[in-house]
Amino acid sequence: MHILVVNVYFAPYTYGGATIVAEQLARQMVDRHNARVSVISAVSRPELPEYTIIKSETDGIANYLINMPQTRTYAEMYANISVSECIEHLTQSLQPDLVHLHCLQELGADCINVFKRMGLPVVLSIHDFWWICERQFMIRPDGNYCGQDPVQIEGCRGCVDDLNRARFRINYLRAAAASADVITYPSKFALDLCERSGIAPGKGVVLKNGVSKPAADFFERQAARRASDPCIVFGYLGGPTPIKGWPLVRAAFQNIKRDDFRGYLVDATHDGTWYNAVDLDRLKGEWDVLPRFNQRDIDRFYEKIDVLLFLSQWKETFGLAVREALVRGVRVIQTDSGGTTEHHAIDRQKLLKIGDGAPILIREIEAVLDEPGHPEPVDVEFYTDQSDAFMDIVRDLKRSF
Repeated sequence: MHILVVNVYFAPYTYGGATIVAEQLARQMVDRHNARVSVISAVSRPELPEYTIIKSETDGIANYLINMPQTRTYAEMYANISVSECIEHLTQSLQPDLVHLHCLQELGADCINVFKRMGLPVVLSIHDFWWICERQFMIRPDGNYCGQDPVQIEGCRGCVDDLNRARFRINYLRAAAASADVITYPSKFALDLCERSGIAPGKGVVLKNGVSKPAADFFERQAARRASDPCIVFGYLGGPTPIKGWPLVRAAFQNIKRDDFRGYLVDATHDGTWYNAVDLDRLKGEWDVLPRFNQRDIDRFYEKIDVLLFLSQWKETFGLAVREALVRGVRVIQTDSGGTTEHHAIDRQKLLKIGDGAPILIREIEAVLDEPGHPEPVDVEFYTDQSDAFMDIVRDLKRSF
């Protein structure tokens, strides 16, 4: 079976959790299910002509990158006829059996209609709230979570620059999504909110994202590190942004009345500039910045830490890092942030509410420091499980074609 995957990013230009999921699932389809996978994604290189198609390849998967202009109109971010023409040309050449769409921001959702005109089955995987919010994460301009449920365009009046334009956008995306044959969501929270907000009600299914398995010697290395130095180590992956809770992290570790711990901040930028303006000396304990890592190096990060700080200030669709930590026996301090809480280890009494201040987080940090035992690993879905579940969806879909 030849599967055409479409996502705004793809290796060798990986960025964000949804791209990691798209890449890992594609590789499992090749390795585990003997599929052929081709990819269409985007790049923006000013030295090349606009809408040039560049072919790349990573781990045996061909990636056709459409070179996007540096500047595009508002409408071109969700419906771009030039991109659709490129995609149609590529699809005619590649002749896939099935199309799997992920994040279509910047590429445009009109490609769904292209695939349906060509008679191809289409699976759309929604990873974020771009389909119901032009700001993508339902974060208002003041930095706070929107909280609409369902999302109604009249309630967006205070966020968008042009309400009529935003109304046209959401109606267009609702119609485009309705053309997909199946829509998958990584959590029940995401499915319910999107369907209540008008995204193809009744077409959605939950397809939980997988995570990378710990290496065979991970727990041995983790135990050796903990035995050699019992000091509790915190880790934070979100970057210095309010959306991921950085002001809360900073305030808590500046005001806590002890320093018997260490911490690592991961800089996900390519040039290592995220924390250049952050004075780490103001944080209690010992803190260091680690460079970004890929899926091959993921164990090296998690074996260094005992507690993951996941303090998102918006309702997320999944929370990949939460599962990566839990399956490795790393404790998680997290907010009540939507789909991130749909796991077996959840203790709702200990969840921080979105908007809780530093004193609440300090209380949770001190509880860990006062009783520093380590939790047992929690069972979660791996990418192998996700690929098997995806194949079940594909088999059912192909029977109807």
